[in-house]
Amino acid sequence: MQELTPKEVVAALDRYVIGQEDAKRAVAVAIRNRWRRLRLPEGLREEVAPKNIVMIGPTGVGKSEIARRLAGMINAPFIKVEATKYTEVGYHGRDVESIIRDLVELSIGMVRSEQTEVVRDRAETLTEERILDTLLPYADHDFVDEPGSESAQRRHRTREKLRSQLRAGHLEDREIRLTMPQKSSPVTAIATMVSPGDMPPELQDMFERLVPDQQRDRTMTVREARKQIFAQEAESLIDREKTIQMAIRRAEDSGIVFIDELDKVCGTETMTGPDVSRQGVQRDLLPIVEGSTVSTRHGMVRTDHILFIAAGAFTQSKPSDLMPELQGRFPIRVGLGDLGEGEFVRILTEPDNALIKQQIALLGTEGIELEFTEEAIREMAAMAHRANEHLSNIGARRLYTIIEKVVEDISFYAPDAANKQVVIDADYVRMRLADIMQDEKRSQYEL
Repeated sequence: MQELTPKEVVAALDRYVIGQEDAKRAVAVAIRNRWRRLRLPEGLREEVAPKNIVMIGPTGVGKSEIARRLAGMINAPFIKVEATKYTEVGYHGRDVESIIRDLVELSIGMVRSEQTEVVRDRAETLTEERILDTLLPYADHDFVDEPGSESAQRRHRTREKLRSQLRAGHLEDREIRLTMPQKSSPVTAIATMVSPGDMPPELQDMFERLVPDQQRDRTMTVREARKQIFAQEAESLIDREKTIQMAIRRAEDSGIVFIDELDKVCGTETMTGPDVSRQGVQRDLLPIVEGSTVSTRHGMVRTDHILFIAAGAFTQSKPSDLMPELQGRFPIRVGLGDLGEGEFVRILTEPDNALIKQQIALLGTEGIELEFTEEAIREMAAMAHRANEHLSNIGARRLYTIIEKVVEDISFYAPDAANKQVVIDADYVRMRLADIMQDEKRSQYEL
């Protein structure tokens, strides 16, 4: 894992997430503890279990954004799933063990990318040679010339000239014909019956053995061919078994699973009808979270040291409505507070991906110099806050609707606008939104 200190993790999250310091600190410490555990003596390392986290807070306050940004800053397998996607074993839908299988596949992709970089120079050399072989093939009646013969020297000079042109990029658009292996999907024939993610690993392996790869002639440009040939050559240079073992070990030791909408599977034993599988999903999650062995197509994977971070609004339920056993497996609970007018102003202006910055950049592509006054920003924040109070509280997501309403006309007429300098002030914001804010029924649909 990347060696980020808790302060560095929080600082990185601060660039995109406003407020919610408790949640950031809890996540930062959990990430650092992953790094610390890997440096313990082997005996003690096995005894240190991850301290799973539940983030509790209304929608739109940053729970998912923390997870999304966390995935981009750590060099560890990270997967975000929705709890509502899964059903109890025996019901139609994905079972929870597919979470671990997906995590392993992601880990394999990470390790394969790293190994590809290790063999890149050799693979690029082999790729270049294959392209040259295609550009300058032997005719059917040709034979390999004796080294040093005039024809061999002439062919060598031609090949080197093509190599120079290829490296200079002069042949990128030339079309060549290649025979490429085409992987046959093991589920093509039964795609209407079951999705690949739901197919048991044993069945996937069986179909792959039954349906061999096929060779197919394809015409493509040198630019396109280089990518595909490089992928083939790199794959042939990488030790597949070693890659899989490294990936499984990384998933077991450093894997992180973010389970969103956990509150949606809260239920009681007496529930029936559509809610019948909620308690079952919790029962199926329990062994994975507390530590078990999951069968994947690449081998058995232990979940004892995978970190689970869950999140939910818990507006219609409470964390105590979860099964007691599952509650105990999430010992760290962090509350995320509602966002107020002040936080909305900061969200509009401070993050690297702030909505104001996005709108200025988008309209800048049309030559429009867009400017928001401080009063306009405060007015938009105030309107978003009032809308959340009188309508459903959707947190910072309300700002998307507000700002789109404000710049709608400017964005529509931007390509033909004669005046390329546009200043949005508080009066313009009120003009665009006042009617909607005053009409309660209309605001329910448009805000």
